[in-house]
Amino acid sequence: MKQLALDIGLAPVPTLARFFPGPNEAVLQHLRLAVESDNGGALRAAVPMYLWGESGCGKTHLLKAVREALRERGLAVGWLDASSAQPPAFEESWAAVLLDDVHLYTCAQQAMAFNWFVNATSPATGTPRWVLAAGSLPPADLPLRDDLRSRLGWGHVFQLHLPDETARRAVLRQEADARGIFLGDDVMDYMLRRFSRDLGSLMQLLEQLDGFALRTQRAITIPLLKTMLETE
Repeated sequence: MKQLALDIGLAPVPTLARFFPGPNEAVLQHLRLAVESDNGGALRAAVPMYLWGESGCGKTHLLKAVREALRERGLAVGWLDASSAQPPAFEESWAAVLLDDVHLYTCAQQAMAFNWFVNATSPATGTPRWVLAAGSLPPADLPLRDDLRSRLGWGHVFQLHLPDETARRAVLRQEADARGIFLGDDVMDYMLRRFSRDLGSLMQLLEQLDGFALRTQRAITIPLLKTMLETE
């Protein structure tokens, strides 16, 4: 029964519609144009795009949302992040290449990312593919090999900004609603006062709290949150 409760609380799939833009509206609109245009018009233009910003600003959410949107259109994509131990060779069937957390890449991952970038933008067959990448620093400051670092700065470069408290509250509310749980204002106030205001950390805390509430069959309250922190 414990496993069943955990299965019910699976996190919703990241989507562009579920990204609360706040000060990042221009970035969101650019991505929507790329993935939602008829016949992939903006995608075919294949101008590389790089997103950078602090942890918790939404970079990974946006890349995963783009991956999901392209897959829904029947398009295959290449995905590489810092946890990819054995990434595949570039595939001609890919419509786009997505590179997440590039600032953490090992030497081997940098070599693969460079290979993917070159094959995507200068393919042996077909039209150029789109490259969307993200990291914590602007391209010029990335601790990467020179050829990869310079290519990441070729196209559109956007800085993502951390949401303010109003936006963080809106994101927490949206995430809770997507999970089908009630998050009272008192619980939200407690989370924002007592824990990291980094949005990524808050999302992890909410996911943990959701799972704990399902396992214990209790409503989400401040006492439940305190109990979870004492027992997990």
